[in-house]
This record gives sequence, structure tokens and C-alpha cells, in this order.
Amino acid sequence: MSSAPTTEQAETLADLLDATPPELVRQAFSHASWTRPRPESYERLAFMGDAVLALAVSTHLYPLLASYGVGRLTKVRAQAVSGSACAQVARDFGFDERLRAQAPDGDEHGLDALLTSERVLASVCEAVIGAVYFGCGYERVAPAVVAAFAEQMDIAVNRSADFKSVLQERLARRGQVVDYAVVEESGPPHDRHFVIAARVKGSELGRGEGRTKKLAEQEAAEQALEDFGGGRT
Repeated sequence: MSSAPTTEQAETLADLLDATPPELVRQAFSHASWTRPRPESYERLAFMGDAVLALAVSTHLYPLLASYGVGRLTKVRAQAVSGSACAQVARDFGFDERLRAQAPDGDEHGLDALLTSERVLASVCEAVIGAVYFGCGYERVAPAVVAAFAEQMDIAVNRSADFKSVLQERLARRGQVVDYAVVEESGPPHDRHFVIAARVKGSELGRGEGRTKKLAEQEAAEQALEDFGGGRT
């Protein structure tokens, strides 16, 4: 699936951010702990950006995936605009460094924690989309969003299989049952990180990592499936 615009002069999120009023840009990179009152932080812009992101991606995917039912479409979109996807786009565009530059002087340790938080970076990404929407309008922001999330959409389409179900079915043919065990759990309550192993009778078949147990289990199942001759379906 080709998601990026073909026009050479297509505007990027970074281009549109430069054309957005400074007060909106400042708000997009202002954490709630840095502002009084709280509504002056990026949270309200992130609320709007989340809606714009979902609409832009849905509008792009709908004609491309004409054979998909609503359930599969919903699953692909959810993965393409997930917190981890938004956080990766934020890093791709250097929004983490823009957040650092906007931070008040003081607690460097606290700032480092914010800059490595997937949830914070995802919210900043959505806030930027919201700011650009208000500053430049939907017609300009939609293609920029599609281009920014092109890789995430490709991954969602090509890796949207339920690897746990596939692994379970294949093992069932051998009379085996897989179980998943947490190998490691770390991070603060708002930003957990899990390492999980897929095992059969105590023997490890694959290992995965993720911000939720479900994501880590899917990655562990995918890795286990590679030993069966490839996990992607």
C-alpha cells in the first residue's frame, strides 16, 4: 500500500507547524505541569488532533481497503493511530526536542521522564495536529497527516494478523498448548513496559515487548511463528 502523497511540493506537518500561529505552537508543546491554568497546555489541542487524525486516516484507508469489513478496518485504523504510532511520528519529526526547548528551567530528571514517555509524546503529536488544523485548516492538514503516518498505516495493514490465534491453531494441530509468562515488568504506572515469553511445556518459543501485556504477547507469538516458516499472513 502506498500512502505518501505523490506531489513533490506536498506540505509536511513540520511545514504547516511553521505556518501556524505562535500561540498555538507554544500550547502544543506545553505540558500541563508547566501551565496555569491547565487548559493552556497541549491537552485540549490533543483532543482535537485525535479527531482530525482519525478522520484523515479513515478517509485515506476507506477506498484503499475496499474488501475489508468494518471490524478489520477498525482494527487497522486503531493500530495505525495508536499511542505507539503517534509517539514514533513525534520522534520522526523531532517533536520531543521541541518539547524540551519549550520546558521551563528546573527539573531535568522530570523532563527526561516526560521525553521518554510514550503517552506524552503521543499527546504532543496529536496536539501538533490539532494546532495545525486550527492554524491551516483540514484541507491542508489531512494530506500532511496521511504522509506522516504512511509507514504506520503500512505496518497496520501488513501486520494486522492476530498472531496469538494463528500460533494457537498451529500448535493445536500438534496437540500442544501455548501459555504466556511475564518475564519482566518495568516503568511507572502510567508508562509500563512488559517483556513476555510464549512457552509450550516450559520451553520458550518466542519473546516480545510492549507497553501492554497484549502487545507483548502478540510480538512473542509472531516471533514464535517465525520458527514455523513465517508469522505474517
